[in-house]
Amino acid sequence: MKKQTFFITGISTEVGKTVASAIVTEALEADYWKPIQAGDLDDSDTHKVKRFISNTKTHFFENAFSLQTPMSPHAAAVIDGVSIKASAIQRPETNNHLVIEGAGGLLVPISDTETILDLIQVEDKVIVVSRHYLGSINHTLLTIDKLKQEGKTIFGILFSGEEHLTTEAVIKKMSGVPVLGRIDEEPYFDKMVVKEYAELLRERLR
Repeated sequence: MKKQTFFITGISTEVGKTVASAIVTEALEADYWKPIQAGDLDDSDTHKVKRFISNTKTHFFENAFSLQTPMSPHAAAVIDGVSIKASAIQRPETNNHLVIEGAGGLLVPISDTETILDLIQVEDKVIVVSRHYLGSINHTLLTIDKLKQEGKTIFGILFSGEEHLTTEAVIKKMSGVPVLGRIDEEPYFDKMVVKEYAELLRERLR
């Protein structure tokens, strides 16, 4: 399998992107990078993914922007007195697969003119993490529709949380996007649980 970049985005915040990123990273023994971290710098998403990874091949790259305040990146950047531009965010160089984790949803602003969407390159394989809640069908279909409008490559959907068959069926039918699998509502996630999911997902990612 040639070197590939997977961009993990969600339909909203707190839908399971970080666990999904860890599973994809472990499945491919890929490198991991979160370009923008806003808040929780002592226990960032990079720290969390590190705790979930078993393999010794994965390299973790530093955030391009580490913002102090747990807010939308554009607002946190103002508080920190920094300016974020997508063109100024340089991707790390690696000979390995790379998993990139976004922040919040697709249209979360990183400035007053750009969003997380502007960080996604055409060749990236985008994985959309969807979690069931009232309104999640709309949010999922809007996310996928926007990715299509912008000419991005949608690799698939990962459902996170409790199973909801009618929701998942209509999302699959109306979006036309393949479903990669499901991350269940586990009592906890640790290296072993993440590794089990990684083994289930590995062939689909390849």
